Amino acid sequence: MQKHIRIAYTGGGTGGHIYPLLAVADEITKGMRRYPDVRVSYSYFGDPGMYSDEFVKRKITIRHIMGSKLRRYASFLNILDAIKFPFSFLQALLKLLFIMPDVLFSKGGTGALPVILAAWIYRIPIIVHESDAVPGLTNRLSFPFASRVGVAFERALTFVKGNKGALVGNPVRPFLLTPSDVTQEQAKRIFGFDPQVPLILVMGGSQGSQRLNTFLLDTATELVPHYQVLHQTGMKNFSDVSRELNLIFKNQIHPYQERYKVVDFFRDNLKDAFIAADIIVSRSGSFLFEIATFAKPSIVIPLKESANNHQWYDALEYSQKGACIIIEEDNLTPVLFLTQLKKISTDVSSYHHMSTAAHAFATPDAALVLAQEIIRLGWGSKV
Repeated sequence: MQKHIRIAYTGGGTGGHIYPLLAVADEITKGMRRYPDVRVSYSYFGDPGMYSDEFVKRKITIRHIMGSKLRRYASFLNILDAIKFPFSFLQALLKLLFIMPDVLFSKGGTGALPVILAAWIYRIPIIVHESDAVPGLTNRLSFPFASRVGVAFERALTFVKGNKGALVGNPVRPFLLTPSDVTQEQAKRIFGFDPQVPLILVMGGSQGSQRLNTFLLDTATELVPHYQVLHQTGMKNFSDVSRELNLIFKNQIHPYQERYKVVDFFRDNLKDAFIAADIIVSRSGSFLFEIATFAKPSIVIPLKESANNHQWYDALEYSQKGACIIIEEDNLTPVLFLTQLKKISTDVSSYHHMSTAAHAFATPDAALVLAQEIIRLGWGSKV
């Protein structure tokens, strides 16, 4: 009789939750191909939002669960979500009963907790992954119900009781890990840059960052005599940033205006952007593992309003390894920023040290490690 294993996923809200989840899902699918006599089905419980197509193309069936966000701050929306939560939990109970997965993998975030609780009631093995140094509220509440917990940062282990936790790093999108024949010089040319001039890649997260956008625009004329800039603005901010940038250089009639280029969002060419970069300027969070994958020195500017100040703690652990320089938003001035850029770009020893530290921090096997544990738990439930 053919064995049938059902694997379920939950969690979401941002690309920081979804991209690692999909990376693990890809590894599970790849791993299960080794067992042609085993039938495997995949389901996602939650609201995938703008990422629906990513699940569909992976043949992961979407089982919609009403979202109910957990907040640690006062908001009238807490009342609405408190009302929604019992309905989300009931949905999860009914839909899990219909599918009855053999294992559930959760990335935390919006909508995950009702699914976690329903799975625990049905005694479905649960594995939870936390991408930040300070776990979010959903994952903190989920840890006691989990069979295994994987964390990206060492500090997060202090929030996991018992010996169920393991430091595994953060899953990185698979296409970023595949070998490339493109050199840094070639990658710079792809974006229309001079291969001989240092290139700064600016990343404000999957949504972009208005404050980073404004700051970079304010320093644009001071940057371009010495550097080239490839700036991801976020899709919502692209038009405004492009218009402002044109005004800045038009008024200045600047000889280096071609050195500053903006994009709304990197799609198929994200890997080329990483390869092309000499230095990366970014927000903090799980994105640090993608920077580390390419061994690029970075200046990290944590979002000070991040939940539990997790972006600062993520950046702190990364900087303690020597891989980045942190500039807090309250200290972000053109003088300090330009000074740190110059320090990294002109000090060969410092640049090499940061690059080596970033490479050592990378965890290219994180998705594989999590996938193997999920398969083990799912397989064990069938024995």
